[in-house]
Amino acid sequence: MAQQLAQNRTPAAYGGVAAYARSHGGEAGSAAYLALGHAYLLDKNYSEAISSFQQSARLGESLDDYAEYLTAQANLQANKLPQAEVLLSGFENRHPDSIFVRGVPVLESNLLLQQGDPQAALAVLKAHQGENIAEHADFLLSQAKALQMAGQVDAAGKLFRHVFLGFPLSAEAQQAKTQLSAAAPLTEAERRAHADALYAAGRFSDAEEEFRALAAVSSGTEKNAALVSAAACAWKQKRLSKAQLDELQDTPDEAGAQRMYLYMELARDKNDTAEQQSIVQQMETRDPASPWLAEALYSSGNMYLLRKDFPQAIAYYGELAKRFPKHAYAPSSHWRAAWLSYRLGNYSDAARLFDEQLALYPGGREIPGALYWRGRVYEEQEHRPEMAAAYYETVVRVYQHFYYAAQGRTRLAALKQAGHVRAEDVAMLNAMHAEPIPELTDDVPEDDPHVVKAKLLANAGLNEYIAPEIHAAEGSEQWGAFAEAEIYVSYGENFHAMRLMKRAIPFYTSAPVDEIPMTYWRILFPQSYWGVIKTESAKNGLDPYMVAALIRQETEFNPAAVSNKSAYGLMQLIPAAGKSMAKAEGIKHFETSMLLDPAMNIRLGARYLKMTLDKFGGQPEYAFAAYNAGDERVYDWQSIGHYHGIDEFVESIPFTETREYVQAIVRNEEIYKELDAVASAQASAGAQ
Repeated sequence: MAQQLAQNRTPAAYGGVAAYARSHGGEAGSAAYLALGHAYLLDKNYSEAISSFQQSARLGESLDDYAEYLTAQANLQANKLPQAEVLLSGFENRHPDSIFVRGVPVLESNLLLQQGDPQAALAVLKAHQGENIAEHADFLLSQAKALQMAGQVDAAGKLFRHVFLGFPLSAEAQQAKTQLSAAAPLTEAERRAHADALYAAGRFSDAEEEFRALAAVSSGTEKNAALVSAAACAWKQKRLSKAQLDELQDTPDEAGAQRMYLYMELARDKNDTAEQQSIVQQMETRDPASPWLAEALYSSGNMYLLRKDFPQAIAYYGELAKRFPKHAYAPSSHWRAAWLSYRLGNYSDAARLFDEQLALYPGGREIPGALYWRGRVYEEQEHRPEMAAAYYETVVRVYQHFYYAAQGRTRLAALKQAGHVRAEDVAMLNAMHAEPIPELTDDVPEDDPHVVKAKLLANAGLNEYIAPEIHAAEGSEQWGAFAEAEIYVSYGENFHAMRLMKRAIPFYTSAPVDEIPMTYWRILFPQSYWGVIKTESAKNGLDPYMVAALIRQETEFNPAAVSNKSAYGLMQLIPAAGKSMAKAEGIKHFETSMLLDPAMNIRLGARYLKMTLDKFGGQPEYAFAAYNAGDERVYDWQSIGHYHGIDEFVESIPFTETREYVQAIVRNEEIYKELDAVASAQASAGAQ
């Protein structure tokens, strides 16, 4: 109920939580009243918020600092300044361990500003000048307002600028912009920097608005540059025409290069290869060092990759890597040139490029593939099994649970069976190591006040405070992520817990199972609905680990997931597929909403996966690719032919999302099996 109230704040949600609060005492009732107060505060119903917070404080003790701090906020927003001042004064002394201690100076400063006392506000902030909070946007904005009120206009203007430019995506940035517009207008360069930041963050509509506003007050080349950037925003939103570009000036600067790049993209959209090639050639002559040339080369490489014109794709990718070796696209471009050379059978070129990939871009996401495929060249073209074994052993050792580690183990087993078991000693490979694993534990101090608060906050639906509370506890760097994830697991939100753990310990894919607690692994690889998965898998002749692996990749076990393509539930079935599978199952009166029932979704999804597998001869990688990208695309990719194994097909999938999706499911399935094998071994050892 509290979660629903936090999200929706409907009369029914308010009523449910209020009824719970009235019928419970102690910490449970306190948490419920805190949830009510927080919701009222969001709805700007300050009197009810204050009343609820006071009730929370009366019923319990663990959340006293929350009740007090949020009451001060409500009073401040309601302009009840004396009441807010009483609560803020001495807050740090009353609640020295509260996570809100660092926020009190800003609230105090804002209170004093509302009372018209900027000097006192500045004094409060000055006392915390050397602390981390002094670099936060809210602190800096309050300081700027105080300086402005105190008549220190120049100093205030500098701080407003810092907030606007340094925190461009924050709410404080918009407030700073208003102040600058009134007192010290931004320069064109500053406005440009802000618009560029919006563009870089993917906020194309906001960025376009800023660029057009900038163009309205600019002239000459600056105006044209702003208009070209606005056109780039329009292109990102799929509404740029050639006629619009024709209206813009062609200038010998970055704006001119960007305009040419946009022409190239329009030509690509029309599949006009002659125009696309002509534009890129012009850019190579007139804009040889422009980052827009790098964009054009990368986009052109992608174009020819999708057209299956691999020599052209190699040329563009290779040119980008040569001209712009430090560009963000350089590692992937170099890799694609290497891989496509391999696919074309140019093995000497591929070997050289694989070696370069390892030397130039260590630690990059392409390195596991570079190790594996360099090993394949050593094994199959250069006939040096000792070197091949060295590369396979390295990918297995450094990237233990990656897709290519599994492939490497298979190749090593084949070499061993053939009698070739001794790996060459290669210094470069010996120097490669898996990402270090910090000390982790699942021994959470349940009586720690911060852990207690975090659980109560979860009860209250105040999820935004759970992580800060847990990570304020001493020693939480060893168990904090697990403790937070455990809270979500206890509420049945396995997907939320998994997502959190994946962010907290991204190195799990290269970690041996025994170096991370098994409780962590079970959050990362849950077995929710395992009974249903096993039943439906058996009925369809599927491996249950495969089904679980696919669900993990599709939805992270979120039964309520609905994609932007209208795919529903755990296994992401579109309504048409669900209806078809329901008919095959003998289910009458099918409704799309049935796909959000976990048992029904798995029942229909398992049948759909089996049908897809049968279409592709039982080859899982083909089926997974079809599940993600559609049958027709897989047939198209298969038609290229000349694959020397399913691993070549997988690496040749031109869509990064689909390629990584297939690799991840294969990896997930292997990890699920390994985890159960380890658990079984541990259980057997314990029984003895």
